[in-house]
Amino acid sequence: MMQERESPNAGGQNHMMQKESAARLFLLKLFFAVFFLLVAARLTKIQVMEADRYQVVAKKQYEQKIILPGIRGNIHDRNGNILVSNTMFVSFAVDPKMVGESAEKIAERFSTVFERPKSFYRERLTPGEKSQRRFIWLERQVRPEKVRRIDTGSLEGIVVINESKRLYHYDELAAPAIGFTDLDNKGISGVELQLDEELRGRDGYVVMQRDGLGRARSSADYPRVDPANGNQIVLTLDLAYQSIAEDELRRGIEANKADAGLVVMLNPKTGEILAIASYPIINPNDVSRIDMSLAKNRAVSDVFEPGSIFKIVTASAAYEYGLVSPEQKFNAEGGTYKVTLPRGVIRLIKDTHEHDWLTFQEAVEVSSNIVMAKISMGIGAERMYRQARDFGFGIPTGIDLPGEVRGRLKKPHEWSGTTLQTLSYGYEVAVTPLQIAASYAAIANKGVLMRPFFVKEVRNQTGEILREQLPQMIRRVVNEKTAAFLSEAFEGVVERGTAKEVKLSSVRIAGKTGTSRKVIDGQYVSGSYTSSFVGYFPAEDPQIVCLVMMDNPRARGYYGGSTSGPIFRNIAKRIVNTSANFSRTPASRLAKEHGPGITVPDVRTLPLHIAEKILDGLDLKAQTFGTGDVVVRQVPEPGKKVEKGDVIALALNSESAKGGVAGDRVVVPNVRGMSIRRAINRLVIDEFEADIVGSGVVVQQTPTPGTNAKPGTRVRIVCEPRAYTTATLY
Repeated sequence: MMQERESPNAGGQNHMMQKESAARLFLLKLFFAVFFLLVAARLTKIQVMEADRYQVVAKKQYEQKIILPGIRGNIHDRNGNILVSNTMFVSFAVDPKMVGESAEKIAERFSTVFERPKSFYRERLTPGEKSQRRFIWLERQVRPEKVRRIDTGSLEGIVVINESKRLYHYDELAAPAIGFTDLDNKGISGVELQLDEELRGRDGYVVMQRDGLGRARSSADYPRVDPANGNQIVLTLDLAYQSIAEDELRRGIEANKADAGLVVMLNPKTGEILAIASYPIINPNDVSRIDMSLAKNRAVSDVFEPGSIFKIVTASAAYEYGLVSPEQKFNAEGGTYKVTLPRGVIRLIKDTHEHDWLTFQEAVEVSSNIVMAKISMGIGAERMYRQARDFGFGIPTGIDLPGEVRGRLKKPHEWSGTTLQTLSYGYEVAVTPLQIAASYAAIANKGVLMRPFFVKEVRNQTGEILREQLPQMIRRVVNEKTAAFLSEAFEGVVERGTAKEVKLSSVRIAGKTGTSRKVIDGQYVSGSYTSSFVGYFPAEDPQIVCLVMMDNPRARGYYGGSTSGPIFRNIAKRIVNTSANFSRTPASRLAKEHGPGITVPDVRTLPLHIAEKILDGLDLKAQTFGTGDVVVRQVPEPGKKVEKGDVIALALNSESAKGGVAGDRVVVPNVRGMSIRRAINRLVIDEFEADIVGSGVVVQQTPTPGTNAKPGTRVRIVCEPRAYTTATLY
């Protein structure tokens, strides 16, 4: 049998197949080698070369940094009453990537609640494909009544955030000076801007770890920095004086149909600003509606030609350099004085009233431009300029408020042939209201000019004083004898001169009127005036200097004595009636009172809503009697000690009219049905004494209600326990 032999061709084919397999295996190995090299290179780049960048990306996925905002410090008045604090409001934001199909529903709901067009919200909900923003505000600091109308549970992508918001307790009170903040609680005007760093403190933060469901959880392994709350600010402002100033300024503006007005009040011995009011008003609790042109502090940022109140410079220079005596007589030229200028030009200087001969004292009292112009020629340009500079004109006062301007006082080489005489009665010079008030304060302070200041103390959150502003003397402007001469002259202005409407029987007032034409677009405008009165009281020992200015009064003429003067008088009267020595009982919350209980503050002469807020802040209750909007009497009296929750009885300014008075007799009030405490308060308010029989509720009284009796009459009240009386309680 023959054997089969392998074909030579078959062996070659097997060899070829083996070579192909080996080649494919090599290529596969080469592919994996290259792949692993690429992977290794990529890992090296990620883990070594770009490690920092990817660590940041990773942290964003499992870590969340939450800001812990510092609480902005409170602002207090000089007696510790809180003027500005903080409250919590709700803000709404959105993550556009999470909104989905809810965009239209969100826009419609927010448009309905906040009364904005739907397009306003649509633009925020759909910022565009290229936008990477994951957080967009929809509404900031929303009031609670509107928050309740937003059902966040049914609106996908909505973020609800609690935000601190500034709370101005007395709304528009001293708003331009105190200032206000923006939506991010950053100060943008007034003290809020000036001391922004002191007030805002420092934000802290905490880092949270996200779990698999995206929930943030705290961890001891992650850092936490606690926030530092802002410091507290104590102002020189007196809440009661400020309230009186704003109330009387508003009344005066309305009565005179003026465009605007302001009041600056300070202590001449220290330079402390006690009140700084302006009208029209702004409310910092509603920033969105503030007219920013009204937000500036006009007392330091606006300038005007002062008119006759600038005669303080002329009169003081004449006295200081020994050029005149109070009884020296001058020819007032019958009210019209012709001055011949170079090249034969005639200039007329006129007085409001015609006078022949006037003593210098009388010239100040009747505000004679002619006499001041004549005296200025003896004073001379250099001495007049130096005297004005010494009073602080043309120089910032240095007050701790933003926006102060220096005014304009030309140097003698800039003067024309008419400047010296014109300057003598308050033209060709631009001053701020605060400069005027400070200059009269210098005379009230026996010739010494003090630097005005508005911030009294900076305290930390525990009440410890970190910084205190002390009174600072700037310079002696005139000697004491000159200051005494001027005070006597200014008192004569009120007693016999242009400010007779300012006179009060209860206190001696010294001051000066001023009326000046306003410059608009570089031209004096007929019928447009600034009317002023600046004065101090009591004249024998001045405690308060007050400037009242009014723009364009139209109802009662435009002279300062008949427009701004009565406002000054009303302010002074209310302050004098409040306290004989012009100091109020402190009701400080920054320091503990000596002894147990709460010291009753003095709220007499204050508007009722201000008085109620002061008492409420001390955890005391207000109980009013009569009608009206101003407190005229209170029980217990200021300075008495009471307990938390006690009732302070307040009699309002229309109470006597309501009760009725017959000669020196007063109508006995009806106290039946009242508790003993309320009945006693009611009787004391009307100056009656109380004899008490029994306890509980008053069921009988003698004399009977409606009887006319003299103040001090004893009223016998019979009381029974509540369970046994059917008397009407109220």
